[in-house]
Amino acid sequence: MKREFLKTGDGSITIRLPDWDEQYHSKHGAIAEAQHVFLKSGFYHFLNKNPNVEGPIQILEIGFGTGLNALLTLKAAANTNTQVHYVGMEGYPVAISEVKQLNYASQLNIPEPTFLQLHEVPWEQKATLKPTFALEKREAGFNQLTDVSKYHLIYYDAFGPRVQPELWETQLLEKMYRALLPKGVWVTYCAKGSVRRSLQEIGFTVERLPGPPGKREMLRAIKE
Repeated sequence: MKREFLKTGDGSITIRLPDWDEQYHSKHGAIAEAQHVFLKSGFYHFLNKNPNVEGPIQILEIGFGTGLNALLTLKAAANTNTQVHYVGMEGYPVAISEVKQLNYASQLNIPEPTFLQLHEVPWEQKATLKPTFALEKREAGFNQLTDVSKYHLIYYDAFGPRVQPELWETQLLEKMYRALLPKGVWVTYCAKGSVRRSLQEIGFTVERLPGPPGKREMLRAIKE
């Protein structure tokens, strides 16, 4: 599928798929969206609510993509001295030649090799990249997730329901519920009503939150 590079509203670059009229991140700001949805409403929210977690915080990202969410979490883990084990699932990895055209490291004042290292870690292996951050990448379809009661936090960053509705159906969302530990948090940029209702039917407590720039709302769901 053809890919293009798009400068977003905050100066950070994302990958655009013109055949789908879709991009990996918000055109209003790739970094701004990731910071708001996955870090502020996910990572920092969980830390504030659960300050005494034993062992590393277990994070699953559905849609590793450009590695932006992983990079921001690596930085946040260091800043808060929080141990993180980060698992990223991706069915169609971004090529390293494409990664090198993204400007996240310079925008965030992070050394470029640190960002590239996220993508150079071999698939299906766990690697400790920083004293507070270990990464494990799985090249697999999201429906292949079989983990049960493992994660404190899930970043659900799949392509939107307009282009990949199957990724937002109840059957797959149930896998996310099973994968979370009690009090685990599931967070996404999507606020579609059918997704919210499916999450509630599965057993999540769902919150509609203010969205990132250019988007009115987003969703956060808690496994009680």
